[in-house]
Amino acid sequence: MEKEIDGFMMFLATERGLSKAYQLSVRQTLDALATWVSDRKTSLEDLGTDELSEFLGIRKTEGLSTASLRITMVHLKVFFRWLAGKGRLEMDPAEPLLSPRPDQSLPETMNRETVERLLESIDLTEPLGRRDRAMLEMFYASGLRLSELCGLRLESYDSEEGFLRVTGKGNKTRIVPVGGRARDAVEDYVRNERAHLVSKKSSSEIFLSIRGGRLSPDRVRQIVKERAARAGIESNVYPHLLRHSFATHLLEGGADLRVIQELLGHADIATTQIYTHVDGARLKAVHKRFHPRG
Repeated sequence: MEKEIDGFMMFLATERGLSKAYQLSVRQTLDALATWVSDRKTSLEDLGTDELSEFLGIRKTEGLSTASLRITMVHLKVFFRWLAGKGRLEMDPAEPLLSPRPDQSLPETMNRETVERLLESIDLTEPLGRRDRAMLEMFYASGLRLSELCGLRLESYDSEEGFLRVTGKGNKTRIVPVGGRARDAVEDYVRNERAHLVSKKSSSEIFLSIRGGRLSPDRVRQIVKERAARAGIESNVYPHLLRHSFATHLLEGGADLRVIQELLGHADIATTQIYTHVDGARLKAVHKRFHPRG
């Protein structure tokens, strides 16, 4: 299969112009398939839908998640469609394969007390305390994605009205309100700390690094983890956890699901509906705890 795989990888690189990361991912899938075919002492021509299903089943037993299996199946479908189109195979054995259902795992959230503990633990008198407090307040108040927070610019923030203009996935823009505490934290940071971080290379990003540049996503993740550790929170805390908590706490407070969809910037409400499962799980736990026959 090596010749066919090499030809397909060349097709992805030259004709499709796909990224090196995607090419590497496809290569790993196809190399695993080639090893499996070799171990079975069979050939490419002998592979049918049943054999490919067996290969996917083995990958699952090896610990591949449902999401990874879906990606693996896409790789197989594209590869075998290409082989059939080239006349290398008489038929496409991957075409009938059905994608596994996505996991219905619930997003992690923080309770309100833990969020409050995290935010209130930040000492505003220490270096970068105002910046870090403003960032975490913004995550929780507006449900921003990590990339969205890193890209926030001064001109996108209306401090008087308390609104952000956010550019999210698909380059789509939405307007998001900023809560009172977050507004106070951001204004305190901009007025009393940001000016000291500005350097010749600074642009208009709201949140700057200690050298005046734009904060990278990895650095923001590190800041969130460090602040959580210093607050004595032992669980894993990361930026998207604050986004999940934002949505969950809105739903618990009675917010309409369509409103939450708009605030999060979800194109499909089905993506937002996972938070109804979170709320349902919470209600079930409360019922079990307090009902006499729960």
